[in-house]
Amino acid sequence: MRYLGVFRMELVLCLALCLKGMDGADGKAEFVGGTLTGIKPGQDGRLLMDQSDAMTFEIKQKRVRITYAQVRTLEYGQKVDRRYLEAVLLSPLFLLSKKRDHFLTIHYKDEQGKDQALVLRLPKSAVRPMLASLEARTGLKVQVQDDEARKAYRS
Repeated sequence: MRYLGVFRMELVLCLALCLKGMDGADGKAEFVGGTLTGIKPGQDGRLLMDQSDAMTFEIKQKRVRITYAQVRTLEYGQKVDRRYLEAVLLSPLFLLSKKRDHFLTIHYKDEQGKDQALVLRLPKSAVRPMLASLEARTGLKVQVQDDEARKAYRS
C-alpha cells in the first residue's frame, strides 16, 4: 500500500510538470511594433495557432487574422543585456547574468494584398514550440538574426 501512495505522488508531480511545460504553448505575446494601426507598443496579447489555415493575434478588442499561406518571412532574434540596474540596486552578482528578450517578426500580406509586419516579444518557454509550429504550418524556415538566438533555437 505504501508504494501506491508514492506512485500517486509521482503521478501528481509529473502532471504538474507537464502543465508547467505547456505554459509557453498558451500563445502569450507582447506587441512590440509593426505596421498595425491602433495598437500601442507594450500591450499584452495572444498569438493563437488553433486553426489549420490561419493564426490570430488578439489584443484587447482587436483581432488580426493571418493566413499561413500569406506569411512571407519569419524572423527570430534576441536582445541580450546585462542586468546593470539590478547589480547597482541589489547585488553585484547580477553582472554575471544576462537578461534575454525573445522577438518574433512575422512579415505577411493582408487581405488587401499590402505588405505588413508584426513584431512580438515572446516568453522564453514559448519560443521553441511557437517557432516549430510556425515552420510546420507555413512551410518557411525561420530566419535567425544573431548567434545568441541561433544557440537558443537550434541547440
